[in-house]
Amino acid sequence: MIDLVVASSNPHKIRELSKLLEKLPVRLHSLTEYKDLPEIIEDGKSFEENAGKKAKIIHNHLKLSVLADDSGLEVPALNNEPGVYSARYAGKNSSDKQNNELLLQKMKYLTGEQRKARFVCTLCFIRRDTEIFFNGYSEGLILEEFRGDNGFGYDPLFYVPSLDRTYAELSDDEKSAISHRGKAMTEFKNYLVKLI
Repeated sequence: MIDLVVASSNPHKIRELSKLLEKLPVRLHSLTEYKDLPEIIEDGKSFEENAGKKAKIIHNHLKLSVLADDSGLEVPALNNEPGVYSARYAGKNSSDKQNNELLLQKMKYLTGEQRKARFVCTLCFIRRDTEIFFNGYSEGLILEEFRGDNGFGYDPLFYVPSLDRTYAELSDDEKSAISHRGKAMTEFKNYLVKLI
């Protein structure tokens, strides 16, 4: 059994990651289980920088295997905004609703192909002296209105044309099968299987 600290306190991410790893001999631990952790300021210019920084800080502090995730939404017509600022697009303590509303406002006059977007997930795994990155991408479009009640973040706006549904209209299993995080986790799972 591998004990793995997930460098996140986000319950949605923890649930999604635990679902994806449920059949492996891995015991996940959330940051909420530990006290006196150093503050992590996500000030990187890329998802890889932020994921790497989180993983290193937690690994150096706890001396345990760590998996850090940084992910977000990129809209090419907005110069890949919100990007690394996805969780705080509308401000430091902004809600999902506020972030979504700002995105809709900025995309108000965009149509068709201009509404293309992609979710990006970068995972950084550190165990002993090994540091490795895994990436996943999911392509879609940003709708003009919210659809669906599942998920979190930009899920109610992120439309997958091949399924004719948003991420928020998918079950957890359906989303995991096609999501950016699911794709990155599949790469990570394949790597873990070789370690076990």
